[in-house]
Amino acid sequence: MKVGAQSPRANARVAAGKGVAFSKSPVLAVRLPDWRSRVVLFVLFAAFAALAGRALWVQAMDNRFLQQQGASRYMRTQELPATRGKILDRNGLVLASSLPVKSVSAFTEDIKGTPPEKLRELARLLEMPEAELRKKLDSKRSYVYLKRQVDMDVVAKIEKLDIDGIDTRKEYKRFYPQGEVMAHMVGFTNVEDVGQEAMELAQQKSLVGQPGSRRVIKDRLGRIVEDVGMQREPHDGRDLTLSVDSKLQYIAFNSVKDAVEKFHAKAGAAVVIDVHTGEVLALANWPTYDPNNRAHLTGEQLRNRVITDTFEPGSTLKPFTVALALDKGLIKPSTLIDTGTRPYMTGGHAIRDTHPHGVIDVTTVIQKSSNIGTTKISEMLSAEEMWQMFTKVGFGQAPRYGFPGAAAGRVRPYKSWRTVAKANMSFGQGISMSLLQLAHAWLIFARDGDIIPLSFQKVTEKPVGQQIISPKTAAQMRTMVESVVGPGGTASQAQIAGYRAGGKTGTAQKVIDGRYSQTHYVGNFAGMVPMSNPRFLIAVMIDDASGPLHTGGSVAAPTFAVLAANALRAANVAPDSTVTDIIIPEHPYEESN
Repeated sequence: MKVGAQSPRANARVAAGKGVAFSKSPVLAVRLPDWRSRVVLFVLFAAFAALAGRALWVQAMDNRFLQQQGASRYMRTQELPATRGKILDRNGLVLASSLPVKSVSAFTEDIKGTPPEKLRELARLLEMPEAELRKKLDSKRSYVYLKRQVDMDVVAKIEKLDIDGIDTRKEYKRFYPQGEVMAHMVGFTNVEDVGQEAMELAQQKSLVGQPGSRRVIKDRLGRIVEDVGMQREPHDGRDLTLSVDSKLQYIAFNSVKDAVEKFHAKAGAAVVIDVHTGEVLALANWPTYDPNNRAHLTGEQLRNRVITDTFEPGSTLKPFTVALALDKGLIKPSTLIDTGTRPYMTGGHAIRDTHPHGVIDVTTVIQKSSNIGTTKISEMLSAEEMWQMFTKVGFGQAPRYGFPGAAAGRVRPYKSWRTVAKANMSFGQGISMSLLQLAHAWLIFARDGDIIPLSFQKVTEKPVGQQIISPKTAAQMRTMVESVVGPGGTASQAQIAGYRAGGKTGTAQKVIDGRYSQTHYVGNFAGMVPMSNPRFLIAVMIDDASGPLHTGGSVAAPTFAVLAANALRAANVAPDSTVTDIIIPEHPYEESN
């Protein structure tokens, strides 16, 4: 500043002292160019214009975002569950159906402040400790499930408590009227209505249906105040008609249960097949479980031994070796076989019979269940021929039953068979299969030498079979296995008053720690009734009988007789024999293995 010059502030005071207007004060004098103020004004105007345009666009032209944000606070998509299809037996009896129930949930914020006595009553109705209920309600989540699949009468009592924040939603609970009798055939579902076992699992896609949905408006307590509209209609699942006959199933179940208890066995199983259609009419296991109450379910109860457990069949396999030799013209039923009176040596190993038989014909080889006789017949066959026979009837092959968990069993490649292995396989050792595989293969003897597919669903069309042996050979085998069920055979206890029966016993030593046990056995029997026109193919397995009796002839054969007799009467099959006095020797003949 120059000497003698005054500051603007001093000039302002001078001007004010001289009566100059405040607006003319030098302090307020604008020293910026005019264009800058115009730019600022324009920018402010443009910003307000942009905000106004955006507001117009969002609120009038494109208001989807605001609508979505608003709807998210009061509008919900509610799932409409589809009803799972029923499972019926072949006669229309309900085996599994879905009952309406509700899930009980809570909005944790809204339920705070509920009187303790109401929470105590809620816990009692939900059948849970009060501490557990309070723990769920103290969750950091805003919405928690308290209990699923609550019966409707209990839900009604809960709603009467009038507790703010309690929410109930419709769902379904599976009910099994036949309980433990049909458990291994039908199976069960979990809390999400998804099949877990047996046919509930195998037919999940067709049974489950397609759930629907609708849009609703809810208040802050989760209560529906308005139904906006349907988004997708629910489509119920299809009903499933099984091949099983409830009457025959009940008979098979009780026959197996009684046998396991009578012979102090570890377990037992049985299967009944319709010879003409291949339908599985009964499938029973013991131990079993109640699908309506699985709180204490164990693995032993859950195992479907008919399908999942494999074992060495023993002498029930001998008819296949004999049938193959018959079909190739190598032997006849009357062909004599020298079984000797001592063990027969083959491949450096001894093959033994329980009793010496000397020279016997092929029919007697089957009737007396001679290991030596069967071995000598197998020596007429090549390993490849035997292997082809076994695989054609399904042994060692992945089953195609449409049933979960079906085991394939084991048949080693024929190129690896040693001489003694080939002999052992001819009478059912060194080869494993499930009871269902054994029963299925036996159809070639009950029919005219062909095998048809098995079905767990009701069959409406006549099945097409695959020829395995000639009809003549099949007829010859039926005559042979009928001789087994008689006073001179190994299955005398399989006789049925008024009916002709045929079959074969088998006793196999269980393999424990890699060795054949001398105290643990699997006794089995496969047979057909009535022999004049076979209707049922029945296979029975008794696992590890711990009493004095353990062979197939003494534990499985009598179980077959009881099961078959009751099944024939229940199905109104006419008797084909005039023999009503059953003769069972005091010391029944036992098979060689």
